[in-house]
Amino acid sequence: MTTADIPPAALRIDAMSALLARNWWAMALRGVAAVAFGLVALFAPGATMLSLIIVFAALMLADGVLNLIAGVRSARRHERWAMLILQGLASLVAAGVAIFLPGLTVLAFVYLIAAWAVVSGAFAIAAAVRLRGDHGRWWMGFGGFISVVWGVLLAIVPLVGALVLTWWIGAYAIVFGVTLLVLSYRLRARRLAAVPGATPHPA
Repeated sequence: MTTADIPPAALRIDAMSALLARNWWAMALRGVAAVAFGLVALFAPGATMLSLIIVFAALMLADGVLNLIAGVRSARRHERWAMLILQGLASLVAAGVAIFLPGLTVLAFVYLIAAWAVVSGAFAIAAAVRLRGDHGRWWMGFGGFISVVWGVLLAIVPLVGALVLTWWIGAYAIVFGVTLLVLSYRLRARRLAAVPGATPHPA
């Protein structure tokens, strides 16, 4: 079989696989960074939450400035500008709150998740009431009940909820980082196997 007989999709997949194999080290670095972040989140949750707030503040600051610039340009062109200006100011206010009142930002984030859990749980319970028993009615109702209880507990003890959320983020980052490290090892072995005279699994 020649190259012309191979479907274009298969050629693209092979090219992508070769590209990943050549850059296995980048995947490994991402894995190490994710594991390191996960460990910091587990053992220093306060620092992790603070860093997330800083990232959020930077994002809101950039969004606000860009919206204000777009609003000013729209005003000069006699186009609709009020909504852009309002969005920019709202983003700047959110950035200021995140920078100067980080505790309030954490509480607002936790309360938002709590409200979502209560509302989504209530909808799940309402849907379970209308379902037949053989369609997973009780499981859906139980899941909705758990969601409502979790949302209420988050609202009652928001600081504990923020701590638990940080731990969940850390656990996810560690699992994701280990997965990337395993993938990078396999890509490195594939890369070495493709090089004549190389040892796929060095001691």
